[in-house]
Amino acid sequence: MTVDEVFDRVKTIISEKLGVEEDEIAMDSDLTEDLGADSLDLVDLVMALEDEFDFKVEDEQIENISTVGDIVESIGKGLGVED
Repeated sequence: MTVDEVFDRVKTIISEKLGVEEDEIAMDSDLTEDLGADSLDLVDLVMALEDEFDFKVEDEQIENISTVGDIVESIGKGLGVED
């Protein structure tokens, strides 16, 4: 799996969970400021991503996630994704 494939899957999940059009989601989109997520949305989003990619996001990682790119990077590290 490549970073682009991870990003495409992440965009789909974010779109479904936050009700945002996929074309409005970029790697530098801020989850709260640009996409309107609140703390409950973020928890729901992390759970959906964990299910989709079959890995666990540690609590410390969640605190450091503010953009879509942060999510893609965390997933990439967890899965050993290639560029």
